[in-house]
Amino acid sequence: MYKSLKIASVPSNLRLIENLIDEISSQNEFESDFYGKILVACVEAVNNGIVHGNKMNPEKFVYVEVSTDNKTFKIEVEDEGEGFDFENLPDPTSPENIENIHGRGVFLMGHLSDEIDFNNKGKRVEMTFNIG
Repeated sequence: MYKSLKIASVPSNLRLIENLIDEISSQNEFESDFYGKILVACVEAVNNGIVHGNKMNPEKFVYVEVSTDNKTFKIEVEDEGEGFDFENLPDPTSPENIENIHGRGVFLMGHLSDEIDFNNKGKRVEMTFNIG
């Protein structure tokens, strides 16, 4: 299965991602724990693209591609922003960052997915989740 979306960089469009994950989860009869992992990681990736990548500019888009087979669920999210230095992010669990409300998204995405890769100067993230 393969699906793609192109969404304007408006936070209310996150519901489109939620609907997509709901649909795919229902079709594939994902376990609730697996559904929760992919929902949180996908929404976080798209939110990062909308807020940080595209700076909530409704004239810029976030592109989402989702695919699944018997073994994996894969999501790819790309924004039209400038990218970021994904190799030098502050650790949100270190004492100096523990009360900072920002900077947890990439950390969460990395811990929820089985594999995460950033490309195109950080404008594109690919997350893979092993099914079962």
